[in-house]
Amino acid sequence: MYCLSDFDFKLPQELVAQTPLPERSTSRLLQVNSDELADRNFSNIVDLLSPGDLLVFNDTRVLKARLFGAKHTGGKVEILIERLLDSQTVLAQVRASKPPKAGNLIRLDESFDVRVGERAAEFFTLHFPSDALKLIDRHGKLPLPPYIDHAADQFDEERYQTVYAKKPGAVAAPTAGLHFDQNLLGRLREKGVQLAYVTLHVGAGTFQPVRTEILSEHKMHTERYTIPQDTVDAVLAARAAGHDIIAVGTTSLRALESASQSGPLQAGNADTALFITPGYRFRTVTRLITNFHLPKSSLLMLVSAFAGYDIYRKAYAHAISQRYRFFSYGDAMLLNCSAHA
Repeated sequence: MYCLSDFDFKLPQELVAQTPLPERSTSRLLQVNSDELADRNFSNIVDLLSPGDLLVFNDTRVLKARLFGAKHTGGKVEILIERLLDSQTVLAQVRASKPPKAGNLIRLDESFDVRVGERAAEFFTLHFPSDALKLIDRHGKLPLPPYIDHAADQFDEERYQTVYAKKPGAVAAPTAGLHFDQNLLGRLREKGVQLAYVTLHVGAGTFQPVRTEILSEHKMHTERYTIPQDTVDAVLAARAAGHDIIAVGTTSLRALESASQSGPLQAGNADTALFITPGYRFRTVTRLITNFHLPKSSLLMLVSAFAGYDIYRKAYAHAISQRYRFFSYGDAMLLNCSAHA
């Protein structure tokens, strides 16, 4: 049985990547096997996969989810969109000197009003006057992670999105996918590696640490995902032929594993609060590409469950000693599953 303190580590602050590298695929890749660690470039991923293997990407697109405004009394307000509920309604965090009340109006970007609806735990329901997506895109700011110390600029607006992002709804990027550029995707296709897509809209909860020492007491945040039938068909075909199913990022993995809880992978839409910790048996994913994660985070526990606790500790110690770059704009790992169902 592992507890929260088992997932803590000391990270030199200078290893937290503050900006992306000039070229996406020039980041480093730590290949993690049970008996060895290999330092590679991310572009080497082509050589580490076989024809017929299946890469599964998360095609969510990050919203310009941070908006600034004021109450009609003049008090300043900062809003972080958590989820689109329908075309004119969102769930959001609202920061203000005093929490707004249902029925209050908030003026955003000196341009339009949103009406405060009912509260849902730490979130507020906000009602937009017209198409919320269009207003968010026009008036919002890209929400960079809390450990990045600069406001988003035009370079961030390009590089904090994957090149295949299509479906708006996330407030954080699926960062393992940031290493892929069109040239690299083309090389993978030429080799015969198959590509498929899921959608999981990453919420702000992805940055929240686990705070309960007993892991089973942690309440996981909920995220919405979609698995297309084409992706299910691709997964089943690859498995039948004995090929690997490689999740590009923990969000793709959570979507695939969430849709496999009752048996074979199922197409459809659902919410997931799946909390993967050591002892979990993976039903669909056989390999994982992922960045390096925050101490005491649910994502670190997922990595430990996937690769094995001792292997994860060894890999992170190596990455720190070799000066890998950490977190969203950082480097990546390629892991093998040690806990199949």
